[in-house]
Amino acid sequence: MMQRRDFMKLGTAAIAFPAIVPRHVLGGEGYTAPSGRLTVGGVGIGGVGHGQIQGIAGAGFQVEALCDVDDVLAKKTYDKFPQARRYRDFRDMLAKEGDKLDAVYCGTPDHTHAFVTLAALRAKKHVCCVKPLTRSVEELYLVVEEAKKAGVATQVTATPHTSDLGCRTQEIIASGILGDIVEAYAWTRRPVWPQGMPDLPNFTSEVPDTLDWNLWLGCAATRSYAAKWPADNPIPRMSPEAWSGAAVYHPFNHRGWFDFGAGALGDMGCHWANTIYKALQLGHPTMISASCTRTSEVAYPLASVVTFDYPKRGAFPELRFTWCDGLIRPPTPKEMHGAPLPKEGVMYVGTKAKMLIPMEGKGGPRILDPALDEKAKTIPATLPRRGDVWAEWHTSCKGGEKAGCNFDWALLITEFVLLGNLAVRTGGPVAFDPKTFRVTNNPKADALLRMPYHNGWKLRG
Repeated sequence: MMQRRDFMKLGTAAIAFPAIVPRHVLGGEGYTAPSGRLTVGGVGIGGVGHGQIQGIAGAGFQVEALCDVDDVLAKKTYDKFPQARRYRDFRDMLAKEGDKLDAVYCGTPDHTHAFVTLAALRAKKHVCCVKPLTRSVEELYLVVEEAKKAGVATQVTATPHTSDLGCRTQEIIASGILGDIVEAYAWTRRPVWPQGMPDLPNFTSEVPDTLDWNLWLGCAATRSYAAKWPADNPIPRMSPEAWSGAAVYHPFNHRGWFDFGAGALGDMGCHWANTIYKALQLGHPTMISASCTRTSEVAYPLASVVTFDYPKRGAFPELRFTWCDGLIRPPTPKEMHGAPLPKEGVMYVGTKAKMLIPMEGKGGPRILDPALDEKAKTIPATLPRRGDVWAEWHTSCKGGEKAGCNFDWALLITEFVLLGNLAVRTGGPVAFDPKTFRVTNNPKADALLRMPYHNGWKLRG
């Protein structure tokens, strides 16, 4: 039975590489990028990382090194940054780059986030990681603790609550025009990738020379490579909006598998929950429950509804936050007079009025009472609007204000998706006690707080 002290016992570094201290820690002359800018190494830059590493460069970082296990998928990024030195294994990148790097970006599949991030933190690098920060609760608390020890600037790529939309939402709620917020909803059209798989594929494919499949698997259990589902297989078309292609695992379609991803909730939950948590001052939920389509032992369901209950918080009353995915939406408010809810959105239910925020296309907060919606336009803008994810991280790396989704804050919204998935996977309610780091009412969920690791990979030494 793992107690808090066991979670926080860091031990020796789980990933062996030479001690690396970057120049921003040493304070000496050291290596200086030709541009004099902060230097960054990107890990996992062939998928979502392709656009994100460009955003990081646009924020002022000098891209010095790039790392990916797939030479073909990464080529477009390599071509974009021809000056960057190339690696397949992030451990080699960290060992060989030494103090040439100030920062590390992690854009790998979910199951390797913790390993890349911990290695970078232990090397005293600033770190930006794609959401969700980790794949297990144990990993999450360890990563956050290591970040505190490292004293570096951190960021997670959730939609910022410091944007104009995020700030405006907070200002409207704080004004009291909606009354007390007693319910919140968030929903998404995803998954757009295969989910609901009843079992592992019953076929294999030859691994191309351009892909290091063992490195892609990392800490996950060894399994045979499978490239694409056959044309007559229904799985790629099962998701409500299936546009991600027929890849079994890679690229992009790792999200639907328990061993590699966190489903639709893990993909979009951090985005939508970021402002909700900030605006309503949410902390740890007291109870999580879920209902979903058919589950299996290997994959997330096609659609799910997850409810999170939160206690009273200062002036805020008890709250139920409901998450829906797979094109399931909340009941349409009668105030909409039959108009449909958007495919992706957020809704706050107050004792005086409801507020709807479409999360696709254009459109800001709209109170579903025309008179109050017009009155809300007079609410002053009082919160400072900040830059995007990359600009915030750059400012923080330079010694300025912390990024809005730094790891301390990201703990809460990552925990939100991880605990929600425990309810989905086990089919039972989940009561998580953050003081003891235990699920107190669901032994299956409690066991899933910690993940098994394979192929010699260890979270701790």
